[in-house]
Amino acid sequence: MKVKVSVPATTANLGPGFDCLGLALDLHNTVAVESTESGLQITVDGEGARRIPINTSNLVYRSIATLFEHVAEPLPGLSIHLSNAIPLMSGLGSSSAAIVGGLVAANALLGKPLTVDELLALAIEIEGHPDNVAPALLGGLIIVINSGGRPIYRRIEPPALDVVVAVPEFRLATVEARAALPDRVPLADAVFNLGRAALVVWGLSDADYELLASVMEDRLHQPYRTPLVPGLEDVFQAAKRAGAAGVALSGAGPSVVAFAPDRHTAIAEAMRRVFAAYNLSARTLLLKTTTQGAQIEHVDT
Repeated sequence: MKVKVSVPATTANLGPGFDCLGLALDLHNTVAVESTESGLQITVDGEGARRIPINTSNLVYRSIATLFEHVAEPLPGLSIHLSNAIPLMSGLGSSSAAIVGGLVAANALLGKPLTVDELLALAIEIEGHPDNVAPALLGGLIIVINSGGRPIYRRIEPPALDVVVAVPEFRLATVEARAALPDRVPLADAVFNLGRAALVVWGLSDADYELLASVMEDRLHQPYRTPLVPGLEDVFQAAKRAGAAGVALSGAGPSVVAFAPDRHTAIAEAMRRVFAAYNLSARTLLLKTTTQGAQIEHVDT
């Protein structure tokens, strides 16, 4: 049996929504899986083709194996082909796309024994946090928490928003970015984020760029991660001067997302120039938000 799955990129946190807000973007990885009699073959093209492991440590394979073990089914031989458009270790959800792609493909191979919510719970268990895997699986804008192993979420379908993304040629592992965070934060900083996180959801849901310009600030994670990304604060300011409304670190970084109704080329160039001033080359992407999550594109029995 063969199955092909498409999974979107995601941007998480969105400023103040640390670990609970995520948004799907129209940049996709595809996972093609065929069950075989024995063995494992993995091929990769696109982003990370020379860096992604092609053995049992591969994250797509591990996710497939996890689901088979979860439903107590023997794991067959597998032929896996990955076609990647999402940059690796960029804060755009490449690991979440791998996890979700593997789980959705495995579920399809087995005749879909797990519900969407069960898939989400398993994805969170593998990833360790919910804010990327949820929009990767479900699409749209997701508000999500993990309560005792049970995801609680609401999905919102925002209008198609334009998002300028600057991706510096600089790798920042999520584990390193998380290690920079403190165990405790001041009450005033927590309060600062609470209201802004709620208003960011409203701003994105209503394409209210004026509101986003006022509420996308953060005190819980970005200040601690700023030293890890050369020029980050200057990139934020340059994007705003060029016309961006809301600007944020995408997930754990190092990519930066900027929301704006227009002037996208100017915003992209402004961010690129600042990174260049810090001796970092950066590519820029103009993406749209998407309400489509993981999709089974093809099944051949």
